[in-house]
Amino acid sequence: MDGFIATGTERRRTLKAAIGCVGVGLHSGRRASLTLRPAPVDHGIVFRRTDLGIDIPARFDLVFDTRLCTAIALPDQPHARLGTIEHIMAALSACGIDDLLIEVDGPEVPILDGSAAPFLFLIDCAGIQTTFMPRRSIEVLRTVRVQDGEGEKAAWAALHPSATPGFEAHLEIDFPSSAIGRQNLSLRVTEASFRGVLADSRTFTLAEDVARLRAAGLALGGSLSNAVVVDGPLVLNPGGLRHKDECVRHKMLDVVGDLALLGAPVMARFEGSRSGHALNNRLARALMADPFAWRWREASLAEPALSQRSEAVAA
Repeated sequence: MDGFIATGTERRRTLKAAIGCVGVGLHSGRRASLTLRPAPVDHGIVFRRTDLGIDIPARFDLVFDTRLCTAIALPDQPHARLGTIEHIMAALSACGIDDLLIEVDGPEVPILDGSAAPFLFLIDCAGIQTTFMPRRSIEVLRTVRVQDGEGEKAAWAALHPSATPGFEAHLEIDFPSSAIGRQNLSLRVTEASFRGVLADSRTFTLAEDVARLRAAGLALGGSLSNAVVVDGPLVLNPGGLRHKDECVRHKMLDVVGDLALLGAPVMARFEGSRSGHALNNRLARALMADPFAWRWREASLAEPALSQRSEAVAA
C-alpha cells in the first residue's frame, strides 16, 4: 500500500528509471518542465524547485495554499512554493510509489490534460522498482470530521474507521451549473479502480468564473485542452465530457492526491460533501493532530497483500 491505496505490495517502491515531460502551469501560465527520478529507500516523495535549488517534501503540514489547487512551501521560504501537486500525488499514490525525487523548474507542476492519466503514463513508461524495506500504514481508529459553513449547504469531510483493509470513499458535489448539478460517487479505491474510474477525469470550472480567476492571477494557463469548462447546461469543450459524472470523479481524484500528503497508506472510510483542497488538508491535519484517532500499522510481509484481500471483498 502507498499513499492510502492498496497496491498489492507491502514493500516501499520507487521508479526504475528517470522520466520527464514539459507542459504549462494551469494557474501560472508558465512553461513547466517535470522530471521524475528514482530515490533511495525511505527518501519519501520530495519536490525540487530546480530553478531555486530548494527541496520541499510532499507533506500535508507544508501545504501553503489551497486556492483551486494544492501548493506546498517551506515555512521560511514561501517564495519557493510549488503548486498543483495533487494530480501527480494521486497517480503516485495509486501506483504505490513511496520514494521519488520530482524536479520542477518553476512554481507549478504542468497541468498536461488536467487529469492524472498522463502521470500514470510516465510512471508506466519508467517502470516500478520494489525495494527491500517494508512500508507501514496509518489506521484510523475513530472518526475525524471538519466542516465549513452551516446547514444543508455546509461543506464537510470525514475519515471513519474501516472494518476492512484499504480505503473507501464516498463524495457528493453540488454546483449551480446544470451541466454539473448534484453528483455522487462511492468507490473502493485501489490501483485498478483509480486507473479505471478516476485517472482520466479532468479539472473543471464554470465559464462565469474564468474572468474573475484570471483577474486574480489564476487559471492563466487554462484552456479547453486542459480543463472542462461548463456554462449553464453546456459543456464548452468540443469533445464534451469523458464521463457523465466526470466532475465528481475529478473531485475524488483530488481527495486521493491531497490525502497522499499524509505520506503513508490510510486504512479508513472517507466521506465528504462539497469538499475541496482546503477541507481535504484540514482533515489531514485534524487526523494527525489527534493521537487517539490513528496509529501506525506495521506491514507483515508474511500476510497476503492487503489489496488482494480488498479486491476479494469488492468482488
